[in-house]
Amino acid sequence: MGSAPGLGGSGFTVLGISGRRLAAVLLGWFFVVFDGYDLIVYGTVQAELMEEWDLTAATAGTVGSMAFVGMVIGAVLVGRLSDRFGRKFAVLGSVVVLSVFTLLCGFAPSVWLFGAFRLLAGIGLGGLVPSVNAMTADLVPRNKMSAWSTVLMSGVPLGGSIAAVLAQFIVPLHDDWGWRFMFLLAIIPLIVGLPLAAAVIPSDRAIREDRIAREGVDPESGDDGGAVPGYGALFSAKYRAVTVWFALATFVTLLAWYGLGTWLPKLMQEEGYDFGASLNFTLALNLGAIIGSVVTAWAGDRFGPVRSGVVAAGVAGIALLGLLSGPPILAVYAILVLAGVGTHGTQILIIAAVTHFYPHRLRGTALGWALGVGRIGAVVAPQLAGLLLSWGLGPESNYLLFAVSALLSSLSLIVLFNIQRRRPTTAKAVVHEPAGSSA
Repeated sequence: MGSAPGLGGSGFTVLGISGRRLAAVLLGWFFVVFDGYDLIVYGTVQAELMEEWDLTAATAGTVGSMAFVGMVIGAVLVGRLSDRFGRKFAVLGSVVVLSVFTLLCGFAPSVWLFGAFRLLAGIGLGGLVPSVNAMTADLVPRNKMSAWSTVLMSGVPLGGSIAAVLAQFIVPLHDDWGWRFMFLLAIIPLIVGLPLAAAVIPSDRAIREDRIAREGVDPESGDDGGAVPGYGALFSAKYRAVTVWFALATFVTLLAWYGLGTWLPKLMQEEGYDFGASLNFTLALNLGAIIGSVVTAWAGDRFGPVRSGVVAAGVAGIALLGLLSGPPILAVYAILVLAGVGTHGTQILIIAAVTHFYPHRLRGTALGWALGVGRIGAVVAPQLAGLLLSWGLGPESNYLLFAVSALLSSLSLIVLFNIQRRRPTTAKAVVHEPAGSSA
């Protein structure tokens, strides 16, 4: 697609966009990297926190869940705000909340204040991904959205990989400040990314005018009525079934992904691996998610995001079951790479499907709903995993929990796919979205 007047430019073009549109989307990706960092950072320092504050596994799991509780609130609230007050407002606000309260975690004098800061940081975490994806969906050609969803969401495991690598060098430096310094790095998006984003991310009005100039289509022309639709519209006859199944699929997908991200280092230490090796396993999980995202992007465009998600989630579930057999270390690395491919890849495909299915004025709300309700699974995961360990059931109980969750994700997407096949009008929009079609 050629460049258009307004937000586009005549220079470097990537996946159909250039100029200010490209800069805005890349800044969104930059913020998602720190979103991923913040998601994984607690897991990398959890053992140190348990030792310093004398926490039980169940308490550590509760603290780990705090960020995910905030994410539920943030996704539902900010997703709605992005539709009502604009993508720029939602993105910048999420970055401020995420960065400020993550910084405060590094100065927390007690576990309970630390948990409160993680809860508040989670609001920014939860709001960032749906608002960035909604902004991107407004800026990129429709036939490039699956690819751009992959690029954006690759930031999550990339950020997690950075956390795992840095923790190996930073945490052992000092008994008190090693783990705290991991949270102080949240100042980077605040002082570097935020001023750039304020200047580059366009207003919703500018996005709408640019879309009309590029495509001759008003992105709001297919919406119902003039008012911004709310959550009630998600449960209208047109969207009800898909709305429910997207949430269920996201719930179990994120239970597996965030459960692994939070507890994997500790589980591997329980298995007898040292601190460095346990973090390398986390690195394998996140690198697998990055590499596998390319495969899921291709599959999503070729076979449809829901159908591809069925396969990706199934691969993750079967791979994780392999951990129950006590495999050799090389096999463990391979299993975790596949788990990263499948769990994170499935979530990317779900996001791509949502952005294709719902109209412009409902897109942020729909993403907020799916990710918000789905992230209840992320809340449950650390707590349930900690309880299983405290009950003496061992790491194998966690592996089984995450494997079953991934398999249930696959089953949920099968149901969703079958529902859409019985409703041809929406099935085409979600499963076989052709280039340039409308939601």
